[in-house]
Amino acid sequence: QVQLVESGGGSVQAGDSLRLSCLASGRTSSAYPMGWFRQAPGKERAFVAAISRYGTFTSYADSVKGRFTISRNNAKNTAYLQMNSLKPEDTAVYYCASRSVYGLADGEADFDSWGQGTQVTVSS
Repeated sequence: QVQLVESGGGSVQAGDSLRLSCLASGRTSSAYPMGWFRQAPGKERAFVAAISRYGTFTSYADSVKGRFTISRNNAKNTAYLQMNSLKPEDTAVYYCASRSVYGLADGEADFDSWGQGTQVTVSS
């Protein structure tokens, strides 16, 4: 099992940028695919982005393509989500997640370790 702790959330204006970080501990002797999800008020948790174990491959939800970038630094056991050109509809609690098998995925059920979430609020 791996423990995940997100940080970097906050309140910003539309058009601003934020970088979320996800620090992993526990099962870190080998890198595993990681992802970011978000849950807006009154909505289900939704996929945002995912990255393969060494960062070679990434995938994004259509709503964030071109604005968000997922990356990782395995030496620091940390994944990142750089969010640019933020919009009010990006307001949500953002969760970091990790898989215990290799390969990219975008389904909530494909990830078995989750962080506690960090709030991102974008005002117009």
